[in-house]
Amino acid sequence: MAHLRCDFFSEALGLSTSMTVVLPQRTTQQIGMAGAAGDAPPPVLYLLHGLSDDDTIWLRRTSIERYVAELGLAVVMPQVHRSFYLDGVYTGAYWTFVAEELPALVAGFFRVSRAREDTFVAGLSMGGYGAMLHALRQPERFAAAASLSGALDVGAWAEAGDPHGLLRTVAGGHSLAGTDADLLTLLDAADVAALPPLYVRCGTEDELVDANRRFVARAQAVGADVTSGFDPGTHEWGYWDRTIRDVLDWLPISPR
Repeated sequence: MAHLRCDFFSEALGLSTSMTVVLPQRTTQQIGMAGAAGDAPPPVLYLLHGLSDDDTIWLRRTSIERYVAELGLAVVMPQVHRSFYLDGVYTGAYWTFVAEELPALVAGFFRVSRAREDTFVAGLSMGGYGAMLHALRQPERFAAAASLSGALDVGAWAEAGDPHGLLRTVAGGHSLAGTDADLLTLLDAADVAALPPLYVRCGTEDELVDANRRFVARAQAVGADVTSGFDPGTHEWGYWDRTIRDVLDWLPISPR
C-alpha cells in the first residue's frame, strides 16, 4: 500500500485542510503482507473519523492499511474536526466539503474508481453518523454504508439536552431533530429501493447502543436492507479495530 498525507485548499471551507489516503499497490516481496492492485482504477472507501479525532486516527489506532492491502481497496480519510459532517452555521460547510468537493478532488488527485458499485462509506461514532447521513442523502453515490458505534439519533441527543452543546453549535442554536440531519427522519422519507445496503454495529456496553437499536428498528420498519450486530464492547479502539474487519468482509467489493 502507498500511504499519503495530502494537504490542500478547500474552496467549500475557505481554508487549507488535509486527508490521509492509502492506495493499493501490487507487491510480492513485502515481508508479512501481500499487496493487491488491478489494472482498473480501484474501489474506494471513504472512512470517517469520530468527534475527538482527525484524518490520521484510523491508521494510528487500527491496522486498516494491512486489512485492505489484499483487497485492492483505496481508503480516503478526510479531516472534518467536530463538524458532524454537516454544513454548520459556525463550524463551516463540511457537508458540502465531504459530499461534493472531496470526491472531485480525490478523482483529480488519484486514480480511483468513481463508479457507484466501487464506492463505499463507513465511520465510527460521529463518523458513523456521517456515513449513514451520506448513504441516506446520497444513495446514488454508494454501494454500501457502515456505522460502528454511531451517534445515530440526534433527536434523542437533543432531548437529552445536548450535554456538550455540540449539535446546537453546528445548527446555530437550533435542534436537528426532525430535520434532514436527523437520520430517523431521513429513513422515514427515503425511497427505500434506492438505498444502498446498510451495516450497523455497536457494543452492548456502549452509551450509544440504544440509539443504534432505534436506528436499526426504524430501518427495518421502512424496509431498508440493514445488517446489524450488537455484541460485548464499549466505545473504544479495540472494538473498532476488530469490527472494521467485519465491515470489510461485508462490503460488496468486486474482484479485480
